[in-house]
Amino acid sequence: MTTPQPLIDQFQRRITYLRLSVTDRCDLRCAYCMPERQQFLPRAEVLSLEEMHRMALGFIARGITKIRLTGGEPLVRRDMMDLVRAIGRKLGDGLEELTLTTNGTQLAQHSEALFEAGVRRINVSLDTLDRATFARLARRDSLPQVLEGIAAAKAAGLKVKINAVALKDINQAELPDLIAWAHGQGFDLTLIEVMPVGEVDEDRFDHYLPLSAVRDDLEQRWTLEPVDYRTGGPARYVRVAETGGRLGLITPLTNNFCEGCNRIRVTATGQLYACLGGNEQVDLREALRSDDPAARLDAALDTAMRIKPERHHFEIDRAGAAPAVSRHMSTTGG
Repeated sequence: MTTPQPLIDQFQRRITYLRLSVTDRCDLRCAYCMPERQQFLPRAEVLSLEEMHRMALGFIARGITKIRLTGGEPLVRRDMMDLVRAIGRKLGDGLEELTLTTNGTQLAQHSEALFEAGVRRINVSLDTLDRATFARLARRDSLPQVLEGIAAAKAAGLKVKINAVALKDINQAELPDLIAWAHGQGFDLTLIEVMPVGEVDEDRFDHYLPLSAVRDDLEQRWTLEPVDYRTGGPARYVRVAETGGRLGLITPLTNNFCEGCNRIRVTATGQLYACLGGNEQVDLREALRSDDPAARLDAALDTAMRIKPERHHFEIDRAGAAPAVSRHMSTTGG
């Protein structure tokens, strides 16, 4: 029997991290992520949870050691916890970590089950603690629900990291307070530059805030100390001496981070995107539904390694510019 080969791309980067979108649906409508009247995928096109489980097993056999479940909002998918439990059974048997990214609205009811399934760390997207600003950004008045969910996750023993998109003239002035709150709760916080992915109702150029400028502002207030800490993702971390907490910075535009990329993304329809900022893709759904799914999946993964680009080419350099890729972040998986 042939031993499965690890996933290594043409630039000799070993791919060990899968971001798997289980749905493109979401119960929020964040303005930088999708339009208010987003057209979601027909349910018939979305992989079943059983297909996603089989696909995850195939990835683990090829050396994937970390799986992050994403969306949309992953916890809005019916019976989602069945998939979490099924994949979680591979922890310690090839899989080192199972985690997810969530907007927090469903955490109050699922946090304990996530911990029981083996999840130990989650990312929660939260851009503001101001209820009016949250309602404007998310187009839903759900901040109390999100904060309740975060508290439930903490109580269940989950390690929470807050992800916040830095937005000029929206949450820019609030970022120090958001960071201080997160660190006071014992949470790391990562700031992210807005990415030019998918058409939305507003022009991202108007709200693009380079994190180099944010860091300059923060250094007027705090002491930022570099730390040698990585989570497997693209964030680079510093320690805020005054709060004692860690602050991550994800800079796809001002400081390209692709040289060490270890990630691939799969959509809820089974399309593997070799790069968040590119259109290179492989159809895994066709492989999974073929007469020889194991062999076809292996062949598709080999193809993905050949087409994975060296880097993305995100730019936000002028008002009215088209997004770098047409698909929305909720389609690819956040």
